[in-house]
Amino acid sequence: MEQRRTRRFKLQLPLSITRTGAERVAFVGCTQNISSSGVLFTAEREPDLGGPIEYIITLNYDGSQSVNLRCMGKVLRADRLAVEDPEVNSNFRVAATLERYEFFRERAAQQR
Repeated sequence: MEQRRTRRFKLQLPLSITRTGAERVAFVGCTQNISSSGVLFTAEREPDLGGPIEYIITLNYDGSQSVNLRCMGKVLRADRLAVEDPEVNSNFRVAATLERYEFFRERAAQQR
């Protein structure tokens, strides 16, 4: 029986990856589950395995003002998905740690 240190929450939230390794990138994904120590998400590209990653999870995206969670961590694994639907942009399932994070509102993101 598998025992985890932290509880996972099944949440499907929009996610954008802004940095993988030393490279600045801009590709999107969607969370599958989140815990206090990491996240499992789908992405259109494979990030650098073992390298640092920066990603932004959008909370309250249906509300009047979204709140974003900027996360920094490390890529633990990336598995290619068997995608048969050409409309689906998610080709990889990625597990990453959540080592540091900060909240910010959308307005602050546009000023960067």
